[in-house]
Amino acid sequence: MKADIVTIFPDFFRGPLDYGITRRAQEMGLAKIQVHDLREFTRDRHRTVDDRPFGGGEGMVLKPEPLFECLESMGVASREERLAGRVKQSVILLSAQGQRFTQSIATELASLDRIVFICGRYEGVDERVADFLADREISIGDYVLSGGEMAAAVIVEAVMRLLPGAVGNEASTRQESFTVEARVTDAGGADSTCGSNGLLDYPHYTRPADFRGMAVPDALMSGNHEEIRCWRRQRALEKTFRNRPDLLEGAVLSEEDNKFLARIRQTGNDRD
Repeated sequence: MKADIVTIFPDFFRGPLDYGITRRAQEMGLAKIQVHDLREFTRDRHRTVDDRPFGGGEGMVLKPEPLFECLESMGVASREERLAGRVKQSVILLSAQGQRFTQSIATELASLDRIVFICGRYEGVDERVADFLADREISIGDYVLSGGEMAAAVIVEAVMRLLPGAVGNEASTRQESFTVEARVTDAGGADSTCGSNGLLDYPHYTRPADFRGMAVPDALMSGNHEEIRCWRRQRALEKTFRNRPDLLEGAVLSEEDNKFLARIRQTGNDRD
């Protein structure tokens, strides 16, 4: 996979892309990440990338000319080809007005050959970029950042870790919060509750079994695979109910899950 990042702050990415899985993916040849300085595609001596908005208002808006010229220089397939699915490429405008980024979108992007990220900045980007250059707009959350650089780093990390071979134990990427996928079984241990089927992940513990009087739950120490599976599933349901109840609406729930949730809603306590 190739990921291109278009930004007016190329030095920002010297840190986020040089560590962890993104670095590993590049060193293994699974991905190539290239950062493009938008100011190199300006025509005036001040290297101007923004201007005041038509109609008035506060802030400055990124101009369309350098963005269009930048992508044209990169040899990206046409928007028509991308939208028709004739090529496995996508151009993404990072914007507070975009579709909210999710794990399912990360999975979708991980199947592509090339992704171009356009980092918005200032008051916004000329709308012609969204209408005629980008395939889609994406936001990483319901809040406003000063620019799209942080969002690009977040999405690159989320996508790169899904590339086959990027993570040492590939099954672990199917055993996480938000992952909607069939259950995965490790023949050497307890049946995992994941892909979490849309829930948050269950709690994890490691040695020591007793730390300052705080003990690991007995179920995890039992060696009983079915008991462990049941405990993990119930704790995932509990945590999702407590922290992200909205996820329960789209989660894949069994009759056993629904009975457990009904008990929580009724008593507020599932530990009986």
